Amino acid sequence: MKKYILKIILATVFIFVVSCEKIVEGINENPNDIIVADVSPKLFLTGTMLANVQLNCGHLNRISGMYSGQLVGFNSLYSNIYGYNLSTSESNGEWNALYIGVLTNTRHIINNSSNDLLVGIAKVVEGHAFGTAASLFGDIPYSESGNINIPNPNFDSQQDVYNQAIASLDAGIVSLSTANSVSLREDIYFGGNKDKWIAAAYTLKARFYLHMKDYPNALFAAQSGIGSSTGDMKYLPRGATTVTSGDKNLFYEILEGARSGDIGNNKDGVESYLLQLIASGSALSRNHSKTDETARRAYFTINSSGGSVNQGIVAQFEPQNMVTYFENQLIKAECAARATGASDGLPHLNTLRVWMNTGKIVNSTFRSLSYNYAAFDISDFQNGGIENTDGSTTDNAFLREVIEERYVSGFGMHMAYNDARRLRKSDGAIAVPFIMVGTTSNLRAERMPYSATELNSNINSPNEDPGIFVKTAVNQ
Repeated sequence: MKKYILKIILATVFIFVVSCEKIVEGINENPNDIIVADVSPKLFLTGTMLANVQLNCGHLNRISGMYSGQLVGFNSLYSNIYGYNLSTSESNGEWNALYIGVLTNTRHIINNSSNDLLVGIAKVVEGHAFGTAASLFGDIPYSESGNINIPNPNFDSQQDVYNQAIASLDAGIVSLSTANSVSLREDIYFGGNKDKWIAAAYTLKARFYLHMKDYPNALFAAQSGIGSSTGDMKYLPRGATTVTSGDKNLFYEILEGARSGDIGNNKDGVESYLLQLIASGSALSRNHSKTDETARRAYFTINSSGGSVNQGIVAQFEPQNMVTYFENQLIKAECAARATGASDGLPHLNTLRVWMNTGKIVNSTFRSLSYNYAAFDISDFQNGGIENTDGSTTDNAFLREVIEERYVSGFGMHMAYNDARRLRKSDGAIAVPFIMVGTTSNLRAERMPYSATELNSNINSPNEDPGIFVKTAVNQ
């Protein structure tokens, strides 16, 4: 009898305890809190794209511009970096943008959305970001990154990262091909236009194949790439019209802020190699009877004293190029000429020059200045032609002009820096022989340093950064 009573008491206590647990369950939870699962995946898209802008158009982009002779570091931080004093801390912002801003958000979208348009865009942005990072740093973590069970991801080889980036672009193309274009305000590049995303993905594939010197595949991908300037991928600052508010051109922001006077391409009579190359009276000038760069030189000239005095490429709301029609055309021109000669590359270059001759290569402020990009004839590249005054072969003279056009048109992108490293060893005859004005060093930077935060936190990172003069695998 006592055992029976005890069982009843224990059962009553158990029921009471369970009931109490249910009464207090969730008592410390705030019903107004929002968790990640409650947020629509599309709301992660804009942040992802802004992080990708930082990687492609931000601090390291300005450094690559200095290290390819397009910009000059005049004072303070940028003067030190121009002299090759580049610390690992200078990569912290872009490294964070890559792994937190891009990877975390793209993986959330891919894993939580059934919308083919969103998923396709996320895959293309991820491929764009990691292909860019491979070009800048060399070996980086990728295949094991984004996995919460792997706190210390291994570094993949540069070649593997490129291949994975291209695979991400391919997967994005597949997803986008089955999607519908819809108005998508969170998509700050193309507004939800799937066709523009697909074309940009192909141009990015062509870019990365070019980096790896896989010219046949670069040409093949470019055939499906961006077909007109209306399909350009750009960062479009959309802030208010006042100087003090709204998002702005990233170069403008630093000149209007603490870095006024520190970096530019024209100051106190000192001009970068780029400006000298497109100056009509310079010994380095590329101007002749078929090319007049007057308008583009004015558009490209950066007054380092402040952002607000610039109306050209670093004006407050001037778009910043990321993936473009001119890049796609020049890839086709170079790779076709490499495959079968200058005569097959020439139509691609001339098609581009027809567009350039509309004046759209500069903004409306500078279209009243003179410019000319007349079509070339093959004779212009033959011995004694206006593009071959030194007895080069016809093919080399043509390729030299294509690479030079890439150098000039690609100002504001990583294009010139990538070309300088790609061509330095294997194609010196067609490379742009740029100089870094005001320096005496014969050294050339080959990579950006790993982030200090990664070196200090990942046990699988190198013991120390290899240094900026060590060539990456694809540029050996």
